[in-house]
Amino acid sequence: MSTSLLYHAFGLRGYDYVKSEYTQGRVVFTVRQRPHTCRCPQCGSRDVIHHGHETRLFKAVPIGNKPVLLVLPIPRVECRRRQIIRQVTPPFADPRRRFTKAFERYALELGRLMTIRDVAHHLGVSWDTIKDIQKRDLQHRFKKPRLGKLKQSAIDEISIGHGRRYLTVVLNLETGAVVFVGEGKGADALEPFWGRLRAARARVEAVATDMSPAYLQAVRENLGDAIHVFDHCHVVKLFNEKLSDFRRELYHEATEKMDKEVLKGTRWLLLKNPENLDPRRNERQRLEEALRMPQELPLRAT
Repeated sequence: MSTSLLYHAFGLRGYDYVKSEYTQGRVVFTVRQRPHTCRCPQCGSRDVIHHGHETRLFKAVPIGNKPVLLVLPIPRVECRRRQIIRQVTPPFADPRRRFTKAFERYALELGRLMTIRDVAHHLGVSWDTIKDIQKRDLQHRFKKPRLGKLKQSAIDEISIGHGRRYLTVVLNLETGAVVFVGEGKGADALEPFWGRLRAARARVEAVATDMSPAYLQAVRENLGDAIHVFDHCHVVKLFNEKLSDFRRELYHEATEKMDKEVLKGTRWLLLKNPENLDPRRNERQRLEEALRMPQELPLRAT
């Protein structure tokens, strides 16, 4: 096997091919790192003394339906500068992983077309291994998204663990992507986000929140030029609450039994669209009678 094939097929640079074996339906390649490429894993110095090696196995990209294993004697070196002995870090694999980076990329590509279970079965690894690969890829790509092009955002909090823990989430309304997650709720959870936003020099045009006083103040102080939009669901919720309170007040002010009968069930009539009122149940007439009551009853001043 040529050195060029090691690099292009398996992502190995600076290694020499030693031998091949075919056992138990697998292809096993033994490779060896070139001595002059060994460096101190902490400072990167090439001024090292070799102290033996430790053999490790890595899963590589399969050839057809044949699993491929790489056998690599990993050198142990002593750094003359730091005077410590450490194993050389293989550049083709992440620390504490038993598979190569090329194997990870191949698994991610398959994950776009297959389920996690199918990918795991095809590659001969566990479901947890493929899930871990996908999780670390998502963390790498979305842990700190770029904020420079953020124009429209939304801020809200969510509860985790039956309300025992809260997270403050910031969304990009144009793409739907989560751009920030802060521990806790309120203005304090957003402090790191404001710092990143200023560093990115983002020009936020609009931000949507609920009517919390903490959010009102935070947006006013950090996004004073942006249009502040109240969340639609919170506005509707407050309107429904006020409507229910007003209906109860009318019910208590009504003295005649007939007036109280008119008010019963009107909450749902008030929330219905006019075109959805059922004429067979006289819903439009009942709604009109209920709407005339505030003008006929002497309400107490509140």
